[in-house]
Amino acid sequence: MAEERIGISYDVGPDNVGRIVIDRPDVGNSLSPLARDALADALIAAHADPEVRAVLLTSTGPRHFCTGAGLASKPTDVDGQLPPDRRPGDIARQLAQGWQRLVSAVLDCDKPVVAAFNGTAMGGGASLVLACDLVVMGQQSALVEGFVHRGIVPDGGAVHLLTRIVGLRKATELLMLGENVGADECLRLGLVNRVVPAEQVDQNAESLAVRLATGPSVMLGLTKRLLSVSSESPRERGFEQEAWAAELNSRTADLQEGLQSFAERRSPRFRGR
Repeated sequence: MAEERIGISYDVGPDNVGRIVIDRPDVGNSLSPLARDALADALIAAHADPEVRAVLLTSTGPRHFCTGAGLASKPTDVDGQLPPDRRPGDIARQLAQGWQRLVSAVLDCDKPVVAAFNGTAMGGGASLVLACDLVVMGQQSALVEGFVHRGIVPDGGAVHLLTRIVGLRKATELLMLGENVGADECLRLGLVNRVVPAEQVDQNAESLAVRLATGPSVMLGLTKRLLSVSSESPRERGFEQEAWAAELNSRTADLQEGLQSFAERRSPRFRGR
């Protein structure tokens, strides 16, 4: 039996951007369990690497960004589709260790994660897009919450992410109808940040990642955490987290540089510390 080509690459450039590429165009850039776990591992590595100050997530081929789990895999490899002799809790454990781990790796990464989204993002692939901090989408691309077409309960954090971004009513529509959402509608709903011609997606996303990598990295990481907490917690909890984030940031060299550059009327030179 031929060994599976995982098709996930990760490298860190001299510009402090960690570049992760999904390179599985022959299967619609779907993620087998091995590929999914390799992608999560790359994101976790970027989170832990002090040299990485921003992450750029891209994929190859013009047709698909990521079509989620590889439904052509054998049943034991597909989230939510275990054999009849499964034990109680097997599906829940598999999801927690699989797609939920991957989406959490994006959300928990304290570096900004920028997605270059060309083609179709479907199912778990859509959740991957929604979890990123900034998304540049191609004009002819589409996002599809296609779980309903296979009778699969939405997973990979789809319900959590969608309700946070678009609210309960629209999230209900997207998940229960499973219709294609085009680029202009994605932009209107706030599912993505920018829509550009397909040939400009990589360049625009790259520019954003490089820009973020020159920013005050500790502050950006704390801001990302505050955004997550504030969307999920009462005001008091959000204010508490904000105060502690300010305390932590007050000890950074980047804050001192920001204040000094303002006093000297020059552009700041942040170093990520």
